[in-house]
Amino acid sequence: MVIARRGLVATSQPLAAQAGLSVLKAGGNAVDAAIATVACLCVVEPCSTGIGGDAFALIWSAKDGKLYGLNASGPAPSELSAEMLRSRGYESFPTYGGLSVTVPGAVRGWQLALDRFGSRGLDSILGQAIDYATNGYPVSPRIALSWESSTGLLSRQSDSRRCWLPNGRAPRVGEMFRNPEQAETLRRIANNGYDEFYGGDIAEQIANAVRSDGGVLSEGDLAGYRAEWVEPIQIDYRDGFVFHEIPPNGQGLAALLALNLAKEFDLRSLVYGSADYYHVLIECMKLGFVDAQTYIGDPRQATVPVEGLLSQRYTRERRKLVSRASALWPEPGDPQDIGDTVYLTVADEDGNLVSWIQSLYMGFGSGITAGHTGVQLQNRGANFSLVAGHPNEVAPGKRPYHTIIPGFITHHGKAGDGNRRCQACGRVGRQPVGRVGEGHDRELPGNGLGGPRVGGPCVGGPCVGGPCVGAVGQWRIRQHVTGDRRPAPIVSMVRGMQWRVGAACRAGQPAAVDHGAREWKVPCQLQDGI
Repeated sequence: MVIARRGLVATSQPLAAQAGLSVLKAGGNAVDAAIATVACLCVVEPCSTGIGGDAFALIWSAKDGKLYGLNASGPAPSELSAEMLRSRGYESFPTYGGLSVTVPGAVRGWQLALDRFGSRGLDSILGQAIDYATNGYPVSPRIALSWESSTGLLSRQSDSRRCWLPNGRAPRVGEMFRNPEQAETLRRIANNGYDEFYGGDIAEQIANAVRSDGGVLSEGDLAGYRAEWVEPIQIDYRDGFVFHEIPPNGQGLAALLALNLAKEFDLRSLVYGSADYYHVLIECMKLGFVDAQTYIGDPRQATVPVEGLLSQRYTRERRKLVSRASALWPEPGDPQDIGDTVYLTVADEDGNLVSWIQSLYMGFGSGITAGHTGVQLQNRGANFSLVAGHPNEVAPGKRPYHTIIPGFITHHGKAGDGNRRCQACGRVGRQPVGRVGEGHDRELPGNGLGGPRVGGPCVGGPCVGGPCVGAVGQWRIRQHVTGDRRPAPIVSMVRGMQWRVGAACRAGQPAAVDHGAREWKVPCQLQDGI
């Protein structure tokens, strides 16, 4: 864990963290540094994120003493409907290809954040990302592995082959990779503004690429999109700590549901990391996920009973289902009876904090690259349902269920008060119950990130009756649920995680750490050192 006095950046790639830190050192604030960091991640971790993806963020403004939520997830194209897909013979939403592409929202999210809180010009913020795309960067071991595993997906489209598989293969560890087409797209956005991405030649290439692969995205869908500010949802945890998440269509609600259930169990009385300890968390997670899968949709087009799901009465009823002696088969409750991804955190010396998450969904998203833009397009539409009447049933202009969740923890309404610590934290994909590990921090918030914890099952629903593999931090935990629904012991806990996330913590007067950067400290890196 790295503790710093004046600024901190934490993310999965050292080159991106350094880009954000350089913005802080040049006088930029946390939001400036966050966008510089994620822009670099779009270049140096292209299997996980890109400007053709979506984003969410929680931003703490020290000046306002307030937490802001940002939803930059794009909707389904105006021509896409469940009826159209069913008429084509689909029983479930296609995972890859043109139909899986929704409007990419990330760049509009950058715009919304910087217009409100930014202090630097877009050209300077995107400068390092443009440099890496132009002149190249050495491919890290984890990225090389993910890249190679996506070779089949990238090979199916000519633009993807040309752009991402030079010499007919994925780049190997340590090889320099350059993407001049992506550099030019970023340069045009930096020079001409965000509308450059959502209109004109770039938008035309995006729409054409999607339609040529069977999708229905149009230039009008791109031109009409705007990101939006949303009110974060929250639960009171313990001792004045409050957990905050982005409201639906994101799945942060699943984390809050699991935390609400877990907070009344005396986890500190159990051996940390034991089967009994994880059993309680897994049971809470299963109930949180099954409710999330049942009720989460785009609140602009579906009724999501957030208040009822988080109510004390509903939580008490659901908590009765958790047994210390057996594993439950999760079924959704009725609150009406009662109501591939990257993450980064930035903190600056003024007390501003950013919790930002951005993704293409699966590795390299839909597998489609938009012409000669160097932009790989997400496959978030794969999360839509084709079940008639489901809150997440695909419809024109509807946003899909989202798995990525930025998080934030405050104490008595503040982001750090000199004695207590706050935390900006994120979870990718299947890992929202990792929040419980943070809620039961053992000394420092970062301990909850580094310690073994269990992750959730896939977006398709809780994994019951078979092996359930989840991932958080630096461990993988596998639990088997036997046929008679009794919990078997955890059978394996092995090193070697694909996804790793970090958190920036701000304390009152933490000790300084000197890594040759004067008063600026080396970013928290959970993947590689700097």
